[in-house]
Amino acid sequence: MFINITASETGNNQGSSGALVNYLEKENHPQVEKGHGLPQENWFNGAGNDIRRQEVRMKIDRNIAKLSRNDAKFFLINISPSQKELAHLLDKYGEQGAKEKLKEFAVQVMDEYARNFKRPGINSHKDLLWFGKHENYRYYSHTDKEVKNGTKQKGERKGGQQMHIQIIVSRKDITNKIKLSPQNTSKGKNKEHSEKLGQFNRTAFKQSGENLFDRFFDFERGLKDSFNYANTMKNGTATQKTQMKMLESIPKRQTGNSRFIENISRDVAKGLFQSVDQMVSTTAKAGIDLLRILLEPVYIAPETY
Repeated sequence: MFINITASETGNNQGSSGALVNYLEKENHPQVEKGHGLPQENWFNGAGNDIRRQEVRMKIDRNIAKLSRNDAKFFLINISPSQKELAHLLDKYGEQGAKEKLKEFAVQVMDEYARNFKRPGINSHKDLLWFGKHENYRYYSHTDKEVKNGTKQKGERKGGQQMHIQIIVSRKDITNKIKLSPQNTSKGKNKEHSEKLGQFNRTAFKQSGENLFDRFFDFERGLKDSFNYANTMKNGTATQKTQMKMLESIPKRQTGNSRFIENISRDVAKGLFQSVDQMVSTTAKAGIDLLRILLEPVYIAPETY
C-alpha cells in the first residue's frame, strides 16, 4: 500500500486548484474514453459520488480564509494499492465492485487523516473539505527509469492493474476556520503548543492506512509487503534491520500465531529492542521461544520427477 501526501502533481498548491483538478480529469477526456471505453468518472467524498469538477475547484479555492499568498491552499493524497492488493480486490469484488470498495476505503483513510492531527473538533472526514477521484491508469513520466533509458515514452500508459485514488484536501477544515497542514511535523515547545500546531505524523498515517486496508478487506499481508518492513529497511538502524531480517526468515506456520510476526515487527520498527538478545527475551516472556523457532530446521518437500 502506497499512501503519499504531496503539494500537487501540477507543482503548485499556493494558488488555484484549477490546474490540478483539470489534470485529474485526464481519463474523462474524449480521446481517452474513446480509446479505452471508460465511462465518465465524477468526483466523490463522504457525502456524494457524483460531484462535478467545477464544484471541486470552486469549493477548494474559496476555503482559504486568512491564508497568505505563499501559504499552501490544498494538498494531494495518493492512495495506491500494490499489485497483490489489487489482485485481492478484483478477485473478491470484481472490477466494478473493487472500484466502489476502494472509494469506501478512501473515505476511511480520510477519517485517519483527520484524527492524525489530534485537534479538537477534527475527528473524521466530515470535518474536512476534500474530494476524491478514482483513476484506472498510470502514465510514464520523465522521472521513470524506463523513460530515461528509452524503453518507454513519457505519457505512455503503464501496464498491469493501476487502479488508485487521488484526493484533494483543503488546507482549512470544513468550517474554513482551522488550519490543517500535514507538512507540520514539529512537536512544538510542549504538549499544549504541539496540540495548537496540530502536529501530523506521516509515518503513523501511512501505517494506519495499511492496517485499515488489511482489516477492511480481510487481506493477509506478508512481512516483506508491510510498511514496517519497508520503512525499517530504508531508514532503520543496523540493529533494526538485522532483527527484521531474522523475522523475515521465519515461516508463519512455525510460530503457531498468525499475528506473531506482525506484532514483533511493529515493535522492531519502533526501536523497542536494543539488541537481538532483548528481542528474543521479550518474546520468551510472551510465551514464544523465538530462539528455538530460528534454529528449527525448515521442512522442504522433496522434488518430484
